[in-house]
Amino acid sequence: MAYGKDSEIRVWNRAAEKLTGISASEALGRHCWEVLCGVDENGGMVCHSGCARTRLARDDWPLTTQTLLIKTSQGRRRITTSTISIGSGDDRIHLNIMRPSSRPAGDERAVDPAGLPAMTARQLEVLELLDQGLPAKTIATRLCLSPTTVRNHIRGVLVALGCHSQLEAVAKSRRAGLIG
Repeated sequence: MAYGKDSEIRVWNRAAEKLTGISASEALGRHCWEVLCGVDENGGMVCHSGCARTRLARDDWPLTTQTLLIKTSQGRRRITTSTISIGSGDDRIHLNIMRPSSRPAGDERAVDPAGLPAMTARQLEVLELLDQGLPAKTIATRLCLSPTTVRNHIRGVLVALGCHSQLEAVAKSRRAGLIG
């Protein structure tokens, strides 16, 4: 499927119809969040009018693959989705590649013992430096990385922890004993 900057679905192909049981005539012109009604593994709302993924895609942030439970014609279905942005300005399109998730329900391989998603060693290193109150530019200098790379690691940490701010990520990590 593909949607524009307004989150309205512009392309809904046969594969999307087959995956969801929702016809193109039902999906086209509607907001993606209205059609997919995606929730996370715990039933928390993911797809909504203020969708962070849509905003991040619009702002050229790299997005990780996400697993969602979406609405289908026969109930909920677990899918994996990846978003790619193409074009610029008002002509910009966000391609949302959806496929059935191969991960069975209850598979916790991607979660550490504290119940947090696994992160790379570099993401943990950046998280520890955030815990020290260091800004991204200072972290970049300390780790000999570009500020853009550090921001990408910070974004990866936020996505992995399901947080909306660096402060929230640090607090959640402290509570879980991941840092500090």
